Amino acid sequence: MKVRTVRKSRTRVTVLTTALALTLAVTGCSSKAGTGSTGKEDAKGIKTGDGVTDKTIPLGLLTDLTGVYASLGKSITQAQQLWAKEVNAAGGICGRKIELVVRDHGYDPQKAISAYTELESQVIGFPQFIGSPFVAAVMKRVDTQDKGLVLPQAWSASLLGSPYVRVIGATYDVETINVIDYLLTQKRIAKGDKIGHVYFEGDYGENALEGSKFAAEKAGLTVVEQKIKPTDNDMSGQVTALKKAGVKAIVVSAGPRQAASLVGVAAAGKFNVPVVGNNSAFAPQLLATPAGPALMKDYYVAASTLPIGSPESAPAALAKSYAAAYPKDGLDNGVVAGYSAGKVYGEALTKACAEKNLTRAGIGKALLTMKSFDNGFGITHDFSNPLGPSTRQSVIMKPDAKVPGGLKVVQPATTSKTAEEFKAGS
Repeated sequence: MKVRTVRKSRTRVTVLTTALALTLAVTGCSSKAGTGSTGKEDAKGIKTGDGVTDKTIPLGLLTDLTGVYASLGKSITQAQQLWAKEVNAAGGICGRKIELVVRDHGYDPQKAISAYTELESQVIGFPQFIGSPFVAAVMKRVDTQDKGLVLPQAWSASLLGSPYVRVIGATYDVETINVIDYLLTQKRIAKGDKIGHVYFEGDYGENALEGSKFAAEKAGLTVVEQKIKPTDNDMSGQVTALKKAGVKAIVVSAGPRQAASLVGVAAAGKFNVPVVGNNSAFAPQLLATPAGPALMKDYYVAASTLPIGSPESAPAALAKSYAAAYPKDGLDNGVVAGYSAGKVYGEALTKACAEKNLTRAGIGKALLTMKSFDNGFGITHDFSNPLGPSTRQSVIMKPDAKVPGGLKVVQPATTSKTAEEFKAGS
C-alpha cells in the first residue's frame, strides 16, 4: 500500500520537475557550469573558483519576498544577512568577506529558475533556495554540471540523494509522522480513529501525505484527504467535509494563511479537534487575527529546531541580535531557519578553507565531514549521508502570543519509533 502511494507522489513530482526543467532549458545554461571542481590557487595555496576572489565569497539567496511565503522569505533573508554581517565583522572566512546576492522569485516557477540560472555563474553556492519544486527542477543540473552547494529552505524527500542539494532537518514525511505520534502519545487520537489531512498539491503537501499515511497504517488510523492549491485561502469546504467524515484530528501541510483559516473556521463551527501542522504552516502574525485564540487553544507545529522564543542560549542570543538589527520586524521561526542555514554553510566554508580547497567541489566535500553539527538550536545534524535527512527529530511547539516569535515548546526534540522505521525518500 505504501509503495503505491510513494510511486504516485513521485510521478506527480516528476511531472512538475520536468515542466520546470523545460523552463530551465529555455532560460539557458551558464557558461561557467561545472567549473567547481577546478580553480586557481591564491598566494596561500588555497584553490578557489566560481566567483571567489581574494577578498570575497559570493553566495546566492533565492527567496520569496512577494509570494505565498513572503513573511518567511523576509525573515530567512534578513537572518542570513545578519549572519554574514557577524561573520564579516569577525574577519570573514578564509580571509574573505561573505557577499550575499538576493533575488526574489515570488514563488513563481519561471522567476525561480531564471534567478537560479542568472546567479549560478556569479556565486559559489546557495545558502537559501525557497520552494522544493523549483529546487527539484535544477537538481540534475546541480549534480552533473554546476556542483554548487544548495541548502534549500524546503524539506521534501524528493530533494534527498544529491551530494550538493542538502536538506537541513527532517523531511516533511518524517516531520508529519512525528507530529502524529505526538497526538497518539498525548492520547488525543487512538487506533480506529479517522484523521484529516489538508495539503497543498505538489511536492510539499504530497510528501507530507506520505508520512501521514505511513503513520496511519502503523497506528490503525484512517486518513481523510483534502487536497488544496496554494491559492486556496478559505478552508470552509475542507472543514465541512472533515467534520462530516468524523475526523478526530487534522494535519495541515500548507501555508500560514490556510492553517489560520482552517483552525478559525473549525472553531467557529464548534468543531473542536486538535490541528497539527508542518513547519511552514505557521506565522506569528496569525496570532493577531481573529483566528489567534483558536490557534493558541489546540494547534501544534513541528520543526527541526527550537523556536526563536526559546530561553536556550543560542535562540535567545539570536533573538536579541535580530531585534537590534531589524527593530521594526517581528520574530518568527524563519529567523532560526535562515540563521541556521548560514551557520551550516559557514562551517562548510571554514572546513573547505582548512583543506585549501575553496571550490564548489571542496565545499561539498567539506559538508560530508560534518557528522555531528550542533549550533545550539536543539538538534544535532549529520550531513555525512546525502541519501537521508540530516535528522529525524522534531520539536513540537504550540502558539503562544506571550512568547517572542509566538511559539513555545511542548515536546523537545524527539524521533518517534515510527519515524525511525520509515524510509525517507524511498
